[in-house]
Amino acid sequence: MEESKKSKKGLGLVPRLIIAIIIGILIGKYCPSFVTSILITASDLFKQFLMFIIPLMVVAFVTMGIADLSQGAGKLLAFTAAVSYASTLLAGSAAYAVASTFFPSFVNEEVVAKVASASDKAISGYFSLTITPLLETTAAVALAFVLGVCISTMRGKEIGDALYNVIKEFAEIITKVLGRVIIPLLPLYICGTFAKMTYQGTTFAIMSVLWKVFLIVILLHLIYLLAAFGLAGILTKRNPVTMLKNQVPGYLTAIGTQSSAATIPVNIKCAESNGISEEIRNFVIPLCANIHMAGSMITITCCVTATLLIYGMSHGFLTLFPFICVLGIALVASPGAPGGSIFTATPFFPIVGIPAVGDIASLLQAMYIAQDSFGTACNVSGDNAISALVDMYYHKYIKKDNLG
Repeated sequence: MEESKKSKKGLGLVPRLIIAIIIGILIGKYCPSFVTSILITASDLFKQFLMFIIPLMVVAFVTMGIADLSQGAGKLLAFTAAVSYASTLLAGSAAYAVASTFFPSFVNEEVVAKVASASDKAISGYFSLTITPLLETTAAVALAFVLGVCISTMRGKEIGDALYNVIKEFAEIITKVLGRVIIPLLPLYICGTFAKMTYQGTTFAIMSVLWKVFLIVILLHLIYLLAAFGLAGILTKRNPVTMLKNQVPGYLTAIGTQSSAATIPVNIKCAESNGISEEIRNFVIPLCANIHMAGSMITITCCVTATLLIYGMSHGFLTLFPFICVLGIALVASPGAPGGSIFTATPFFPIVGIPAVGDIASLLQAMYIAQDSFGTACNVSGDNAISALVDMYYHKYIKKDNLG
């Protein structure tokens, strides 16, 4: 879930990232190398802290996301979760098909050669500080799934709420760290990355690719929504055009707020306009705001595929599909911060051969956050297509007295 409680004063994250990229490019191109090295030193220190926090993020957010799925309405919850996961999985697979087909046309040999030659002009910081994570990422993932599933199935039956409350408060602590440390310092991290890439001569080659990726990603979001509402309209005998028209306020609200949570009230109104029953819209819209991440999956898949092409790495379907499958689950209840989905995805980058922390990872994070609002808008709009399917399933197969 892409939640962001934006400050009423000051610049938002995206403008600050753009400024950081510009400053990094200027420093890398025009400043003496020692200035770039100082910036890289600061960026590397932040990177070490991020490496320490990432496994804790996985334990906190993935555990909570899975544990919260126990709070629902039996078959209705299972059906909603299954449709949401299928939608996310199909969105990611379709995004890969498009990206692998069209991206190679503009990620040419010249771009790959420039990136590959970066090692010929190496530059580093003056010193580094190693902060050993408490858990390896894979161990954190395993622990999160074990805790989440056990809490979900045992809570209120074999155990009480104590462990759930501990994890919930731990997640709130990590959210605070993200909001007060990681997000504010992220521009510094990105600035150092672009300063280093510019010094090594790869920035403009990469930027020539990114704007084309952005256009394709946004187009894929729109195609996904047309397909989702078209299918929902056909199956539920509603007019897809009318449903899309009624969804416009929710889509625009998500773009403006960059927050699934802030969009929930508006999205419920959109569902009401589409004729979704009150009990279903009040159940499905808040739930899907946490578990349905099709727009984010499209963006992440495209960004990862582009990055693999840029760095000349393997990008076959068998490389990406396991990543998409795992991410479809891990994105449940992404942390409440701008770009939350990409931070949730970061620990899983090694599945496709990308280090979880480093220049490639920071480039991926910047690529994603630059259009985060559009991914959020696609997520929440798709929620209403799902609500129509759940509403049909509910009235056709489940009696009202079984809800709850």
